[in-house]
Amino acid sequence: MTTIVILAMVFLFVAFRLWSVLGRRTGHEQTIARPAETAPASIGAGRSLPDSAAPLAPARPATVEPRAEAGVRAIQAADGSFDPAQFLDGARSAYRMILEAYWRGDVDTLRRLVEDDVFNAFSAAIDDRKAAGETLDNRLVSIENAVIEQARMNGQMAHVTVRFDADIAAVTRDAEGNVLAGSLSDAVPTHDVWTFSRHVRADDPNWMLVETDEAA
Repeated sequence: MTTIVILAMVFLFVAFRLWSVLGRRTGHEQTIARPAETAPASIGAGRSLPDSAAPLAPARPATVEPRAEAGVRAIQAADGSFDPAQFLDGARSAYRMILEAYWRGDVDTLRRLVEDDVFNAFSAAIDDRKAAGETLDNRLVSIENAVIEQARMNGQMAHVTVRFDADIAAVTRDAEGNVLAGSLSDAVPTHDVWTFSRHVRADDPNWMLVETDEAA
């Protein structure tokens, strides 16, 4: 009986010590935020039936240039589910997918992601590359930044222009695999301006790439 009492006292002492160390806040703990219930990142992320009673989400300074804020709000007014941050998550994915498809010469993937004029330009460049017996051995090393530079509504069509600042390692090889230009060991800073578009009332949530350019 004495042994049981001693063990019980030891247990209570250990439990008290654990509480004194772990049970009190020190002021340096980080609050664990509840994750937002969002769709998986895609160019159509955040697309859902708009709630007319919900207030418009504010444009986020970290992702939207000031001159684009009015256009973003116009898109949000037409499609209450549009969220700039979620859109940019999808745009980043689309940027990688489209570049890699172009480098591989994968016209089937490009057809699903880009509008006709852009597709024709990409396809012609791929044909020229094949005719010359050249291949691209490129790598998208990182996307350093993506920001909405312009946004507007044209009727029921939403247009969003995104500036991508990325590091790309680019190599052009001949038919025998010899390096004609570039290096995989040196990434080159690249600045692209791409415009995506979609009909805000379309069932398809995906945005299409309608224009490409280099940043000024």
